[in-house]
Amino acid sequence: MAVPVGFTLQPEELFLGLTESIAAQADYLEVAPETLWVFDAGRRARPNGFFERTHAMGTSRGQAFVAHGVGWSPGTVADMPGRRRAWLEAIAATHEVFRFGWYTDHLGASVWDGQDLILPMAVPMTAASAARTRARLRELQSIVPDVGLENSVAHHLWGHPLDEPAFLGRVLQGPGLHLLLDLHNLHTMALNFGFEAREYLDRLPLHDVLEIHVSGGRESDPAWLPDGTTQRLDSHDDDVPDEVFVLLEEVLPRCPNLRGVTLERMEGTVGPDDVDALAADFERLRGLCG
Repeated sequence: MAVPVGFTLQPEELFLGLTESIAAQADYLEVAPETLWVFDAGRRARPNGFFERTHAMGTSRGQAFVAHGVGWSPGTVADMPGRRRAWLEAIAATHEVFRFGWYTDHLGASVWDGQDLILPMAVPMTAASAARTRARLRELQSIVPDVGLENSVAHHLWGHPLDEPAFLGRVLQGPGLHLLLDLHNLHTMALNFGFEAREYLDRLPLHDVLEIHVSGGRESDPAWLPDGTTQRLDSHDDDVPDEVFVLLEEVLPRCPNLRGVTLERMEGTVGPDDVDALAADFERLRGLCG
């Protein structure tokens, strides 16, 4: 049976213009809700200029939407009731318009000591952390019934990377809790930490996989570190590596509850010279999922 193929939309005029023909071929569109609003001084979210435009792009073609956020911070230890309330209100208002098929965020904490971070930080893989993360997902379920976590990229971990699949399994216990399997994230972590991606997949509860992400990245600049060491970056700014497509082909038949595979690309990374390669990645994805 064919698996639906999605494409991510980014809040950038150039990106939306250059990728419109690719987005038009997608079965659904993925958005990061927090890129569609701004908070005013009273902690109320107001739609920005991309809210209506993004919604119109999908509805004009009858496409469904799914949400993939980075700011809910399900792993944060601090309670932060005011922030959580403001985010839930913003998510609810956005869902009322977009009617998301599901809502996912990243494993980790994107708020640390009261500061919003650009990317989520790893959390301890303990029973207490699993329970806290699961409780935060349950809060999202009051708005969108199907919610999930994505395996993230971290440059340090509180434990062994091959312990993460079991931790995810402990978090995602109960109805409506799902896994977003990001294969480039897995590829990146396997290269940086020196483990086999397939061993990670063998330990993962693949029956929980709702969605799969594919994307590209690159190596870090050797000048960043004094010894010239480089690491793979989950930068979403390049073509999808062949290794990721191979992992996708292998894992697709093992995910019985899969509802979609999404091609991701970040804003600021697509120029006129990138469109053909991005379109080729989308067509290759469609071929594997069809």
